[in-house]
Amino acid sequence: MILVDSQDASPIYEQVYRRIRTLIMTEALKEGEQLPSVRSLAMELSINPNTIQRAYSLLEQEKLVYVVKGRGNFVAHNEEIPTMKRKQFTERCQKIIREAKQMGLTSEEIKELLRQCVEEENDRD
Repeated sequence: MILVDSQDASPIYEQVYRRIRTLIMTEALKEGEQLPSVRSLAMELSINPNTIQRAYSLLEQEKLVYVVKGRGNFVAHNEEIPTMKRKQFTERCQKIIREAKQMGLTSEEIKELLRQCVEEENDRD
């Protein structure tokens, strides 16, 4: 479910946060579903419980999870998730477009490549 990459330069709490966030965004973790306890996830990943708590706190700040005292952390209902998904996708696209332009591709070439990628993906469905 959640893996920590020792080769990743980002902090462990951020890796945990991003992975759980992705699981929520893709609905692999559903609304109302309980997250692993801080202690059990820390033991599973062999990391400090404070690291997990920090990741969970970020998810709570983003209103993706809520805490029930004495029971744990649960996936929240959040009407903003579709908007958050679009924003995340847009940011990834912008990064790819910047990289493509640095490689010397024109806007028209980028559009054509994206169109081809969408068509190829549709053919797989």
